[in-house]
Amino acid sequence: MKIIYPQCLEPGDEIRVVAPSSSLGIIGKPNVRLALHRLKNLGYKVSFGKHVLEKDMFDSSPIKSRVADLHQAFRDKKVKAVLSVIGGYNANHLLPYLDFKLIRDNPKIFCGYSDTTVLTNAIFARAGLATYLGPSFSSFAMVKEFEYSEQNWLRCLSNKDPYWVKPSPKWSDDKWYKDQNKRKFYPNPGPVIINPGRASGCLIGGNLCTFNLLQGTPYSPSLKGAILAVEDDDLIFGSNFAKEFDRNLTSLIQQPDFSGIKGVLIGRFQRRADMTIAKVKEIVASKKELKEIPIIANLDFGHTTPQVTLPIGGRTEIVAGRSKISVRILQR
Repeated sequence: MKIIYPQCLEPGDEIRVVAPSSSLGIIGKPNVRLALHRLKNLGYKVSFGKHVLEKDMFDSSPIKSRVADLHQAFRDKKVKAVLSVIGGYNANHLLPYLDFKLIRDNPKIFCGYSDTTVLTNAIFARAGLATYLGPSFSSFAMVKEFEYSEQNWLRCLSNKDPYWVKPSPKWSDDKWYKDQNKRKFYPNPGPVIINPGRASGCLIGGNLCTFNLLQGTPYSPSLKGAILAVEDDDLIFGSNFAKEFDRNLTSLIQQPDFSGIKGVLIGRFQRRADMTIAKVKEIVASKKELKEIPIIANLDFGHTTPQVTLPIGGRTEIVAGRSKISVRILQR
């Protein structure tokens, strides 16, 4: 299937906010106002799906509500981009009910991270539409140190020129949405080579444990010729995190077409995960399937902030050499 790349986002365009996982109702009203203010200051109109505030026992809404909002967002000719409210746990509920032909016939930007991983990758796999691993609507409520996320989001979505993904100067892993003033930032040492080499391919992936929900389903993208991006959150933390990450990665490696993977990008881990570079290297070294492909870790995507925006389905080149470490987005 030929890859469709959506049109660039331009000032004046309408962005539709939908809740394919957790409800907008879990986001405090002050943060909703802050996110709206930031997006409007960037020059965009913002609208909301009809059902985004519905909330059930899972802090979500019925499948039919979430599907209806997503379909309406793609059907509406005025809408140029669709943003997920936030992550959650159950976006995979929607997969059997999605009209991928509707989505393919109405291509537009679709962006989110965490649980939205199942939708960004399934839409790419079934509709052939490139999607985006990046900030959700709620992310735009961040007051301090959001500039890197914003600039990378705009760079990825508002023009088609190739660009290098450069590291953020500092990073944080605090619950910023609870207290915008009490924040702690750390210097970013930048990307780390786990395996040297050079590769290019079509980028897929996102949150690893969520991406693995697609295994064995008709919604999983092909791994053949792909650059795989993976990260994971700290729901399981401490000494158990490395064990969980290792077995989730092993499960992905055991998929029939994993031998087609050309390279791997690993997002920065949360502090509670206690996942050191030494542990990453040990996990990688234990897997023969990973020994011959370039792998770069500690990149600015995942559940820490700030976040880079990456195109699922975008042509990507990675270089992991003695004198150069780079990630370049060639087509999106």
